[in-house]
Amino acid sequence: ENISDFSLNITDCTQVVVPEEVFFTVAAAGILENLLILVAVVRNKNLHLPMYFFICSLAISDMLGSLYKTLENIFIILCKMGYLTRQGDFEKKLDDAMDSMFILSLLGSIFSLLAIAADRYITIFYALRYHNIMTLRRASVILAIIWTFCAGSSIAIALFSYEAATIIPFTILFPLMMFFILCLYVHMFLLARSHAKKISSLPTSTVHHRTNTKGAITLTIFLGVFLCCWAPFVLHILLARFCPHNPYCACYMSIFHVNGTLIMCNAIINPMIFAFRSPELRSTFKKMFYCSR
Repeated sequence: ENISDFSLNITDCTQVVVPEEVFFTVAAAGILENLLILVAVVRNKNLHLPMYFFICSLAISDMLGSLYKTLENIFIILCKMGYLTRQGDFEKKLDDAMDSMFILSLLGSIFSLLAIAADRYITIFYALRYHNIMTLRRASVILAIIWTFCAGSSIAIALFSYEAATIIPFTILFPLMMFFILCLYVHMFLLARSHAKKISSLPTSTVHHRTNTKGAITLTIFLGVFLCCWAPFVLHILLARFCPHNPYCACYMSIFHVNGTLIMCNAIINPMIFAFRSPELRSTFKKMFYCSR
């Protein structure tokens, strides 16, 4: 908020403000949709698979992102109304807690996407050994390691966010992980194309290959949506840290509220992708709604 106010003094760009009603509506929809994903996976025993555990991890990350932006907006409203000050000790601790939640959401989303990509890779190229390689126990251990690392990293980054030694690794991590996942996709599709030619004469294998390829395509959609929704906000953070006095950077930072809304849109779009691409989830949703009626 301080950076946005400062940017108005060095640029002619008008700050774009998203109405609070739209903001809270999008946030609530994202939280409820991802909560519905979690409930569906818990209730349907057929969905107790490593892939859906990783999808639940991504859903939790999306919920944290929507919750972070909601709390931040409430905090700003209370400051404007005079109930809170921006320089108090309590407000600083609250701000650090919200920053930690944001970083946890971002890191959780990145590593959840990486886990889903690895799971798809094993499913496609080690299909016969998949259930021996990716067991529920190993998936649970992977998720425990991911969230422990993300929680520790988010706290450390939030506490030392003004240190360059903290910002630089965070800056490098986002494009590095995205590049790694992209390389995994390219390798996956190239091998899948080669395998498709070899097994085209086997009808059962072809059906299995199509199913796994569909999963890889779904994962690609997840990555594309994630980049479109998170990259603008991450760029805002980097510009605010490294070139806050540049008029061009300040002009970009004038759309801070729009970038924040994109994060919450990601939490809305992902569950729609789940429901559209997964027949098992669609069936579970129908049973849940019919039972509630």
